[in-house]
Amino acid sequence: MNYYDQLEKAIIFIEQNLCEDIKVEAVAGVAGYSYFHFHRIFEAVLGETVGNYIRLRRLTSAAHDVIYTDKRILDIALAYRFDSQEAFSRAFKKLYKLTPREYRKNRIETVIGNKKQMTTIGLKHLINSVTVQPMIKEISDIKIIGMRGKATINNNLIPKMWDDFNPRIPKIENRTPQIRGYGICEVDPNYNMHEFNEDTEFNEIVGVEVENHDKIPPGMVAKTLAGGKYAVFTHRGRVEFLRMTYQYIWGTWIISSKYEVDLRDDFEFYDQRFLGPNNDMSKFDIYIPIK
Repeated sequence: MNYYDQLEKAIIFIEQNLCEDIKVEAVAGVAGYSYFHFHRIFEAVLGETVGNYIRLRRLTSAAHDVIYTDKRILDIALAYRFDSQEAFSRAFKKLYKLTPREYRKNRIETVIGNKKQMTTIGLKHLINSVTVQPMIKEISDIKIIGMRGKATINNNLIPKMWDDFNPRIPKIENRTPQIRGYGICEVDPNYNMHEFNEDTEFNEIVGVEVENHDKIPPGMVAKTLAGGKYAVFTHRGRVEFLRMTYQYIWGTWIISSKYEVDLRDDFEFYDQRFLGPNNDMSKFDIYIPIK
């Protein structure tokens, strides 16, 4: 059953009343469902409870006001329905690992915990194009040969990296019989992921799986992906909408999940399901390392 229209009404109501006393029963009424039915649908489709959605949207909006306005911390706290500045600071620090005053001083709008307002396109994307509840999977080490470059979220050079790399794949003699592509975001062991923002530069490797690292073509690098436990999400559709999938993972799932992110590389995995970057039927997986 398509719940899109009802969920859109509910989300619009929440956003219009973010600074008011929102009762879940009232949100359910706007959607035309009973409390219990609506609660179940919301969590199944959007990957979180109604209460969690409201809490994260309030904290994200408050974080925006902390950075981009001169409002007092107390006024921001009360505006977003926190009982006191102390209660707001505790919730804020739990999410962003900084107090509101420290966050204001840094003036860095981080990716983790940044739950943006749900748009019409974003809601359709969650419903149709991403698995909101990932598969938890254990994998062994994977050998890769590819090309390394640097990118940021705002200056996304990764598509060009693939364009440069793909014609050179035949030069990798020891690749596996079936082409298995990997886009690897390399973790910096000295980096605090709670400071990661859309202008943070990171190393990216685009490559293919190989049987060994015996022969490495000029201009390429060898990489071993560490095995272990991963949360595996599937992105469906065009690559241009991939950013929305990551916004859900980093802005919602990681914050709400019982799992803790591990200090290993996260990566995208491309196999025969990937039909091209502009194909609406394409599928590929995103692996997030967890403990």
